[in-house]
Amino acid sequence: MKIGLTYDLRDAYLAMGFTEDETAELDKEETIEGIEAALIALGHETERIGHLKELQIALSEGKSWDLVFNICEGIYGIGREAQVPALLDAWQIPYTFSDPLVLSLTLHKGMTKRILRDAGIPTGAFYLIREKSDVKSVKLDFPLFVKPVAEGSGKGIDRRSTVYDQLALEEVCNRLLTDYKQEVLVEEFLPGREFTVGIVGTGEKAVCVGGIEVIISETAEENSYSRFIKENYEGRVEYKLMGGEMAEKCEALCLNAWRLLGCRDAGRIDVRLDKNGEPCFIEVNPLAGLNHIHSDLPIIMYKKGHTFKDLIEKIVLSASDRLKQ
Repeated sequence: MKIGLTYDLRDAYLAMGFTEDETAELDKEETIEGIEAALIALGHETERIGHLKELQIALSEGKSWDLVFNICEGIYGIGREAQVPALLDAWQIPYTFSDPLVLSLTLHKGMTKRILRDAGIPTGAFYLIREKSDVKSVKLDFPLFVKPVAEGSGKGIDRRSTVYDQLALEEVCNRLLTDYKQEVLVEEFLPGREFTVGIVGTGEKAVCVGGIEVIISETAEENSYSRFIKENYEGRVEYKLMGGEMAEKCEALCLNAWRLLGCRDAGRIDVRLDKNGEPCFIEVNPLAGLNHIHSDLPIIMYKKGHTFKDLIEKIVLSASDRLKQ
């Protein structure tokens, strides 16, 4: 197949004047190189397209592809991950990963938790803070965990994210409202072990490919899976392959959530154990990182005996099923 590549290159946005924090979710050149090399090794012809505006130009010039391998995160708005898929839908060009509805929904962690909670999937109790006065309405026992409602890659999360009293809650919420210009999610703190589970496929064909426990060293500067820890994980984080009954419980929860939300092709779901040792949904990443060296989903595949090429092939095959419909 002729496969186009859409992506947001971090260096390109830094050159435009965006900050390190604003571009934290965007991709490095080595990520694009890894994906492209795997696609070529699978026998496909590739063409680099780039970000949303570069895609618009390419489409206006009459270019087309059998499939677009899309990993664009976008920059602005709650629908930023949905912008490229929506444009491709308008041009009737198939693409990898989830559709605009799923990508808009799952970027909003609060709305996602509401839907899964109503479907009976365990997730911690939470409040959404839209303005500073909303903090007074929070009726949850401390400690609590606080983060922006629509960010990834650990943005807005640091050692201050776990709060133990009302004063700290107000301070963190006010700061995040100011810094990120979006709602803030306040959740009950889940004290147990943390896992991330990889899923490949769509609907009934979706399968869990494995999961890893995220163990942050007691000597690390921060005790949460923050942006700093994610970007500097070596020597600070141990990734331990899941197994046994707990793996079965986590995988069942994640697969149910994946299918209910309508996620496609591949991604990750984060889970943490509550005070009773039961797994609870934290968040879903339907556009999981695909850096062949550092990203969690490829690491899970490696620990289960697969290659990066295997992962990319599974993603393309899942997306290709939609071409037959």
